[in-house]
Amino acid sequence: MLTSPASDLTLVLDIGKTNAKLLMVDTQGVVFEQHSRPNKSVISELGYPALDLDGLRQWVGLTLRGSANAKQCGRVIASTHGAAFVGLGDDGVAWAPLDYEFDVRGMVRDAPDAQISAAFDEAYQLIRDPFSETLAPDLPAGLNAARQLYWMQHRHPQAWANTRTLLPYPQYWAWWLSGVRSSERSSLGCHTQLWCPQAGEFSKMAKAQGWDALFAPCRYAWEVLGPLRPDLAQEWGLPQTCQVHVGVHDSNACLARYIEPELPGQVEQTKALTVVSSGTWTILMAPNAPVQDLHAESDMLGNVDILGRTTPTARFMGGREFDHLLGGAGPDDGSMADLRQLIDTHTRALPSFASDGGPFRDHRGQVLRGDPSATRILIRSLSAGERSTLAALYCAQVTCWLVKRLWQGAAASQSALLVEGPLAQNTLYMSILSALLPDHTCYASTETLEGTARGAWQLCHWQVTSAPKFLNLASACAVDGLREYHERWLIEIDHLTP
Repeated sequence: MLTSPASDLTLVLDIGKTNAKLLMVDTQGVVFEQHSRPNKSVISELGYPALDLDGLRQWVGLTLRGSANAKQCGRVIASTHGAAFVGLGDDGVAWAPLDYEFDVRGMVRDAPDAQISAAFDEAYQLIRDPFSETLAPDLPAGLNAARQLYWMQHRHPQAWANTRTLLPYPQYWAWWLSGVRSSERSSLGCHTQLWCPQAGEFSKMAKAQGWDALFAPCRYAWEVLGPLRPDLAQEWGLPQTCQVHVGVHDSNACLARYIEPELPGQVEQTKALTVVSSGTWTILMAPNAPVQDLHAESDMLGNVDILGRTTPTARFMGGREFDHLLGGAGPDDGSMADLRQLIDTHTRALPSFASDGGPFRDHRGQVLRGDPSATRILIRSLSAGERSTLAALYCAQVTCWLVKRLWQGAAASQSALLVEGPLAQNTLYMSILSALLPDHTCYASTETLEGTARGAWQLCHWQVTSAPKFLNLASACAVDGLREYHERWLIEIDHLTP
């Protein structure tokens, strides 16, 4: 742990679905201190799986009280996963925020009155706006935040009646830190069905249900809400002058690193660019791709960037699927020789190995060997090197497929593709991806600080810092037969998509 002689460290709370991180970063972007903990849901007082607000708050306080650098933190910002909203009442949290993996539809079906249960989702389908307006596909479990609100409103009407303000998850942390309530567009527009990205306003459903009136005013992610609450500053040993920023949706924090720091409305997006943010989810954001080519049935959507602009997006649960295919192997156990073996034996993974999202979520994944008479094999029958290679190969193939879907019908030749997060550190993934996308120049972020945290830090210095320089040009692998292998894979998955 370094000790900062300066007085302007930025405290970044980077709360992902799987892990939470606390980092202290100086004005040059150097990490002076960092901590992490697993992030798991808990059972709320109302009986549903909820985000662990209490556990995270206690962890943040305990960590900061034990830090020699806390007194040097002049700014603080939160970056969190999407599909999470918090309801505030008169005296704090009115109801614990739902874990988006909790199947609100399944819960309702299990309710005592089967007819009412069956009618619940039908009623929701009748009130939600079409994809053409919200650019948010109908997703499983609680991945559409509007469905969470509808469920809470009807399943727990008393808790809902106590709700005075609705906050996106990053802005909950900003409120907890500063006492100031705000909303921010990148979370409001994250497949919520609450927001119309192209119109830049709440959806008709959100207005008709009265939800829009409950949201705090919209602010930009980099704006300062005010100083840290005096009681927290004293308890943690932070300066009374520590400024709290609005905060941001994590994938959009990553994208923000590649957006020129101009004021909203001053410039148009002109570059053909795709940013791949990897973690639990692998999220592809293509700011200038055609909106009309988004396919709801393929889990494609229109996200909203920090400036409020529509951002064509595609995604799959790459981290979950990668781990499944590893089967206990190390992520870097693979080699080009293993790739050669997989191609020679035509051993491939067909989606999907996660059911909560992505274009193939309704299909059960399988590993096959042989062509044309394929045999289904167990992942454990492969060597550790082959499993690691297959995981990288599969994720590269799905990423490539999604890039092509985002840019179909558009001139994206020689456009930049920038990979952030764990997949950027996987040499096999990057080299395969580069080989499969010869019309795109593929770069891997070489930063030790993940893109979500780096982007959040950069927002605290908005219009001061420049685009990231820590990018490595990926070299395409030269294994014979890879393109033909991929073409056969594409034919096999063709019938899996609508």
